[in-house]
Amino acid sequence: MNRIEFLKNSFVATGALVAGSSMGSMAATEPAKSSYAGKTFNLDYAPHQGMFENSAGKSFLDQIRYMYDQGFRSIEDNGYLGRSTEEQTKIGDLLAKLGMRMGVFVVDGGDNWKVSLTTGKKEFKDKFVDTCKRSVEAAKRCNAKWLTVVPGFYERHLPYGNQFANVIDAMRAGAEIFEPHGLVMVLETLSDTPELFLQQTHETYAVCKAVQSPSCKILYDIYHMQKTEGQLIVNMDRCWDEIAYIQIGDNPGRKEPTTGEINYKNLFKHIHGKGYKGVMGMEHGNSLKGKEGELRVIQAYRETDNFLS
Repeated sequence: MNRIEFLKNSFVATGALVAGSSMGSMAATEPAKSSYAGKTFNLDYAPHQGMFENSAGKSFLDQIRYMYDQGFRSIEDNGYLGRSTEEQTKIGDLLAKLGMRMGVFVVDGGDNWKVSLTTGKKEFKDKFVDTCKRSVEAAKRCNAKWLTVVPGFYERHLPYGNQFANVIDAMRAGAEIFEPHGLVMVLETLSDTPELFLQQTHETYAVCKAVQSPSCKILYDIYHMQKTEGQLIVNMDRCWDEIAYIQIGDNPGRKEPTTGEINYKNLFKHIHGKGYKGVMGMEHGNSLKGKEGELRVIQAYRETDNFLS
């Protein structure tokens, strides 16, 4: 799912895959031979549909089974809300059978990309509230807990303070729907375009503090935050009490760990040391094509997750 295309079709959104750097194929076939194959990771990494389709086939259910066999214990599915009830149920049943968790899916209103909760327009807020209600029923089918929300785009005709207040008002309305069901909407700060209202972690932190609900927290996307603010560990620690979900992607290129500049082994060790028990969404592409690339992704996570030895 391409993030910009997703934003163009939704007023609440999350990211996707972009082209980028690649690594050599050294040790690309090692995961299948390694003693680590199938062993559960220290952190709960969550692949998405298509990441292992060359190895597992086109069926998403078969891909989930393959993910489990490789040691993953969660999945992500941004477009889950757009699936049929039957398909949602099948995914949920398989996850329950395997003892796996559903990571985030996007609270997608299906509106034009210019729709934004920063404007304070009643029709936009009403659509958001209706979609939140629909998301509750979908979440039940897969025992989901976290739902991605992006408030939208900066409104040039309104002062920042008014926009901030409008976002808080909408988030409180969403939290009122999710709280009784133990669901958590996680607000994602993005780097795709400077037109987005939330650009850095401290801004999202301020929104969550103002909403004051256990159902309104931060989705900390490491790839985006490396691009917009850096100091990943410092900024993560500053906002840790409001972070409920984390996503992964190396920079530049938005591929698997070890393909860019981020020291993921140190970062994962730090996150593990803080006692994080949530899902780590693998919201990135594969640096290499085909089965070779898929095995390289698994090997990259084995390398960076092996911080306790």
